[in-house]
Amino acid sequence: MYMLYTRSRREIDMSTAPARVAVVTGGSRGIGRQVVERLAADGHAVVVNYASNDTEGRAAAKEVSAAGGRSLAVRADVSDPAAVSALFDTAEEAFGGVDVVVHAAGIMGPPVPVADLDFETLDRILSVNVRGTFAVAQQAARRLRRGGALITFSTSVVGLAFPGYGAYVASKSAVEGLTLILARELRGRDVTVNTVAPGPTATALFLDGKDEETIAKLAAQPPLERLGQPSDIAEAVSFLAGPARWVNGQVLRVNGGII
Repeated sequence: MYMLYTRSRREIDMSTAPARVAVVTGGSRGIGRQVVERLAADGHAVVVNYASNDTEGRAAAKEVSAAGGRSLAVRADVSDPAAVSALFDTAEEAFGGVDVVVHAAGIMGPPVPVADLDFETLDRILSVNVRGTFAVAQQAARRLRRGGALITFSTSVVGLAFPGYGAYVASKSAVEGLTLILARELRGRDVTVNTVAPGPTATALFLDGKDEETIAKLAAQPPLERLGQPSDIAEAVSFLAGPARWVNGQVLRVNGGII
């Protein structure tokens, strides 16, 4: 596993360690990137996990540092349990512990009917979205400090049931099914477990390959008549990561009322 630090471990003064530390997977782009910025603004030290793009991972962490926050960028494949364990080791060594875990890493794949889906694509989606969620959730369950929060990601497509998204919805339905079970398994720990399920959100990944007519149609579906913004999703994550101590075991559909 390749690890990239915005500052060396020796440069991190543990005597002034922040009160809260967050690990954000998939933190280099899109919604994850906005979550990193929001949690840093909320006062968290943030460990930015990314899968492969060193430039984006480095940039996300540097933005936090440039704004006066504390950050660390770590490259790790979330579907590899050993890499995820090492990610948490690095967070604890650098900042003394972990209080918030936001698992935003995931893939969707091209929309393909079930009848035409190849199993190589299915295996890749399940590996990242299901195996990756279990790997991250397992480390979070073992390591989160009291008062901590685990926030995973699903999608409102689970309810919308768009044709062509069978593999993606199957993977995210597994994430939703895990939420309340894990919350109950952590009884007595003072750790919350919740899932955020965004609707159509204006990220580069979402907009890529869609024509203006399709985007306009999706934007018109919610009563608020617009696409979600990454900042809308980050606001919900901030709520679940901080003040929402009585929200537990829930799937929050952050979609402007689309369903």
